[in-house]
Amino acid sequence: MRWLWALLLVWLALPALADDGARPAPATVDLAQSSLMAEGRDRGKPRPMELRLTISRPVPYRVYFLDGPPRLVVDFREIDFSGADADAMPGRELVPALRWGRFRAGWSRLVMELPGPYALRLAVQGPAESGAKGALVRLRMEPVKPEDFATRGNALSALWDLPQPAAVASLPPRRAGTRPLRVALDPGHGGHDPGAQVGAISEAALMLGFARELTEILTAAGFEVIATRKDDSFIPLEQRMTIARAERADLFISLHADALPAGEAAGLSIYVWNPQADDRATRELAMRHDRADLLAGLDLSGTDDQVADVLMDLARTETHPRSEAFAKFAVSELNRAGIAMHRRPVRGAAFSVLKSPDIPSVLVELGFLTDPGDRANLFDPEWRAQTAQALAQAIGLWAQDDAARAALLRK
Repeated sequence: MRWLWALLLVWLALPALADDGARPAPATVDLAQSSLMAEGRDRGKPRPMELRLTISRPVPYRVYFLDGPPRLVVDFREIDFSGADADAMPGRELVPALRWGRFRAGWSRLVMELPGPYALRLAVQGPAESGAKGALVRLRMEPVKPEDFATRGNALSALWDLPQPAAVASLPPRRAGTRPLRVALDPGHGGHDPGAQVGAISEAALMLGFARELTEILTAAGFEVIATRKDDSFIPLEQRMTIARAERADLFISLHADALPAGEAAGLSIYVWNPQADDRATRELAMRHDRADLLAGLDLSGTDDQVADVLMDLARTETHPRSEAFAKFAVSELNRAGIAMHRRPVRGAAFSVLKSPDIPSVLVELGFLTDPGDRANLFDPEWRAQTAQALAQAIGLWAQDDAARAALLRK
């Protein structure tokens, strides 16, 4: 691992790199429509507070706490704070200090010192209120006991936007021996994000049902199954990978049945990670898959850190070929089962759920609800059963091949 640390030090010595791609103009702050409010009477103790920041357009952001002193940190991509004076924020007097500004290319930061330890109870981004244009970011916090104050670990690492160190023993090892293969099944969307919809049926409900059917088949075949969601609840994209990693999954399969304009897509497709994929349909799907986290304004911590990106790319040199190998096994078994697929059944895309550097990951678009033929298949119990059986067969064959290749590497 020394070469990884050497690379890390090199990257820390480099200046921040400017974003290459064209981006919209930075959002701006409307102080007249922003505020910091506290609940209840001031009795000299920390009170519940809500930060309301009105900005000219929605932006991704991440939220965390630091200690020494207690601070709320909000990173935005990106807001131009240059025309707004933090001391002019209505309610500024409620906290010891409030400051904001640009901290690296593409990102801006708000730091608010707190009167004590707090916990985040609400983080949401929605339309601006009172007739204002743009978006409203609402962060509600409540006082907690010091032992319940959850911070983002080391303050230096957090403020420099570095990933927290992980013990080597905690990283999921490549499966060896006779333990059952662990498959993480990820039914797309859920909760306030129903995904594609046709009539009263939503993609989220349809994929949850298919995941349960596939789980039964995999469990009967001797596999262990990890579900990223078991009901109609919303799970952030990054958390789906975290769940799989915490359960030491050997394979991650995200399940979708999306929607695109009529005639643009039909048939089952399997996607693997490829940030360079740029065909129109893939771009539209990437926006659809990732839009829920963007609109909800959920924690995106660590998702765009340059050092982390480089290290993850290096880790993917092993996992990416394994993801591609599974995709090929899946196509072979689906063909054998007579399942109609897209003319290019294996494709690349920059879907967030495929980012994991340590778990082979694929996203299966079972079909498109906007295509009549696909829609009929998705509601056909026999088609679903055949598809699930073919995927289970592919998982078994891939597991055998992957174990054999791992054994060769250990020699």
